[in-house]
Parts: sequence; structure tokens; C-alpha cells
Amino acid sequence: MKTNATLAHHHDDTVIIPALGQQLCLLGFDMEPQAMPMGTYFNAPTVDLDSYSRIIVCMSGKDSIASLLTLIEQGADMSRVELWHHRVDGASEDGLMDWAFNDSYMEQLAKAFNLPLYFSWLQGGIEGEMLKENSYSQPHIVETPNGIITLERDKSRTSPGTRRRFPQQSASLTTRWCSSAAKIDVGRRAITNQERFLGQRTLFITGERRAESSSRSKYNQLEPHAVDRRSGRLARHVDSWRPVLNFSETEVWEIMERHRVVAPVPYRLGWSRSSCQTCIYNSPAIWATINKYFPERGRRIAGYEKEFNCTISRKLINVIDLGATAPAFEIDDLEALQQASQRNYVLPIFTPEGQSWQLPKGAFGSEGCGSV
Repeated sequence: MKTNATLAHHHDDTVIIPALGQQLCLLGFDMEPQAMPMGTYFNAPTVDLDSYSRIIVCMSGKDSIASLLTLIEQGADMSRVELWHHRVDGASEDGLMDWAFNDSYMEQLAKAFNLPLYFSWLQGGIEGEMLKENSYSQPHIVETPNGIITLERDKSRTSPGTRRRFPQQSASLTTRWCSSAAKIDVGRRAITNQERFLGQRTLFITGERRAESSSRSKYNQLEPHAVDRRSGRLARHVDSWRPVLNFSETEVWEIMERHRVVAPVPYRLGWSRSSCQTCIYNSPAIWATINKYFPERGRRIAGYEKEFNCTISRKLINVIDLGATAPAFEIDDLEALQQASQRNYVLPIFTPEGQSWQLPKGAFGSEGCGSV
């Protein structure tokens, strides 16, 4: 394992992985570094992949694809690898937040790499949680090798609550609860409620990159996951690894080009990130583009803003009016535009033989369209 002790002396590397209702805390940026917990490394570009029984790759956009390709280039035993995707809209066929094709795209991506794919989701998705009024959060649904399991909430430890507003733009995962409620806690419970992870070493991979933000620049590259219990009776050893943490965006596109993986649709349309289509961090230009090409999505969001008397934007402007303050993208990739409104993903995963790999329009873009 390669580490960089020098860089560690310039950062406080103690990172608390967030769970539901918790903020990812980065402590003591300007202080002398504290001793890192056992198994924590600020830099770990390679790990002993053969030491893990299972390798989970959480899939979303280009950086998670680059993480999967990094596993391949580092010689991972791909029979141990499985892909996970958290469905932010739940099982709804009329999603509010995510791209219409995303579930199907994940299925086609897994098929192309001959890997198993397991979905998990908060029942009702972000929309259901957002509409919660004096009630409990819905169960988590987890797909496993043995079928789907439903994980009910422990109501003895919680009280009914009310949301009635979109997640708000904030570094706090309590306020920006979409990530914690629809992704982080779902993934946590997916591990803690499967016996196949007991007495095993599991590597849990996500695709954050330090270049994305000042917060992510201080992430550890390898550390025990929040559900790690390697020293307890469960002997559940789970490491979090971010293989592309030190990648530049150029390196991300280069590894995709080497493997001829076609850029996902959002990047082809001009998005610089492949998070939710109607992400709360969308810039005015992104909202303008949504209102131009996907007007029903913008109207649904604006309708809820009016109902809640609370906008997504901190400027207190609804997404229709916000989009009117900037020019929309001119989308010339008509193939990608047509796919964007379809539920079934029908485009190739790999660049067809005889065609050149294409850098997408959204590469190196600066328009906000995803949390950092």
C-alpha cells in the first residue's frame, strides 16, 4: 500500500463518515494534525485488492465509472466486484429528481461489464420524504443476491417529523438531507442487514475527487467505513476507498477513453456532473436548459416550491424565474437528447468499433449541477 506521510502532516485527516442526520465533519483545518485512526490513510492510490472478499462500487456518474475502470487496471479479481446504485426516486416510474433513463442505464452498464448490480432505495424516494408531514420516514428497500428485503424503521427511537420542503443548499447533511436520507443511510443499512458481510473483508468504493471542492480536498483516501466492526463480535471489516480521489478531470476522461466507455448522457447534453437532473445545486443556466427541453420537470419543481412557500434557491426565486436569468444550453447531440426523455436506455455503453471516442460537451464545465 502506498501512502504519503508528508501530505498527512498538512491536514487533519480524521473524517467522520456521515450517517443519517449527521454532517461530514472535517476537523482542525489549521491545527497540527492528530494521530489518524488505525487503517486510515490520507493517500492510498493502491490497496491490496486480493485481501477483500467483496468489492462494492457505488455507481453514479463519470467518477464512479473511472473508479470501476481503475479496479480493472489494477488487476482486481472482477468475480468479487458488484455494483450498487441508490435510486433517489425510489421505485417510482414518474421520478421527480433523477434522469428518466438512469436505472436502465445502470442495468446496461452492469451487463456490459458482466457484473452484478444491486439497487437500494428509500421507499417513496426523495419526493416521499419531502412530503412527510407529522409522520415517520418510509422503510429502506434493498436488493440482495437472495432477493429484496424491506428494512422497517425503529419507531421506538424516533418521533414523527415534517419536511414539506426541498432539501436546502447547505454543507450540513441535516439541511441537505437528500444525500443522507436517499443515499448514505440506505447504503449503511444495506451492509448492516446482510449476513454475507459478517466475518468478511469488504471494500466499499465511491468516486469523490479532491479537485471537486475544498471539502473533498481533505478527504481520506482509505479509512474504516462507518459500519466497520472489524474488532467486534461481528468481525465485519469494511474499508472505504476512493480510488480516483487524486484524479484530475482530465485523468477521468482519459481512463474512460482508454476503455472506450461512452460518456453518460448528462455530460453529452452539457451537464458537468451526472447527479440528479433536478439537483438543488443546479445553476440558472441548468434550470434554463431544463425549462427549455424538459419543461414538465421544471413545472413540477416550481409547483412544489409554491405549495411549500419555500424555494430551492437561497435567492427566493422559483426555478422557472431562476432559469429566465440565464441562457439555456444549445443541445446539438440529438441522440442524447432523445434518450434523456426515455426510461429504457438504448444507446451503447462502449464506443462502437470504427468510431472515435468523443469527449462530451459538458467536460470541464463550470455550471453547478451537483453537490460538492
